Amino acid sequence: MTYKGYSARVEYDERDNIFVGRVLGIRTLISFHGKTVDQLRKEFRAAVEDYVADCKDEGVPPEKPASGKILLRLPPELHGAALVAAQASGKSLNQWAVEILKDATHS
Repeated sequence: MTYKGYSARVEYDERDNIFVGRVLGIRTLISFHGKTVDQLRKEFRAAVEDYVADCKDEGVPPEKPASGKILLRLPPELHGAALVAAQASGKSLNQWAVEILKDATHS
């Protein structure tokens, strides 16, 4: 489930007979729930809108789920193997890593 660039994980709470969602990829805890999928979507949108409005009221920018930059610390052997694989495929390490991550996340 996504809205305005924010993604959420949804689970079914059998005990309370509701769907429960949580926004992923940011430090702030944003959760929501609903008995139906339609209600869940509505509550998700409202939760994101409330978060953005709260940030505005506090004078802070809302966190973005991802900046597009990633820093990885790898063992030198893995770094070297990835570099060789990228070069063998005729790509930069960045291009190669983007493709690998895209495939792994089905994005």
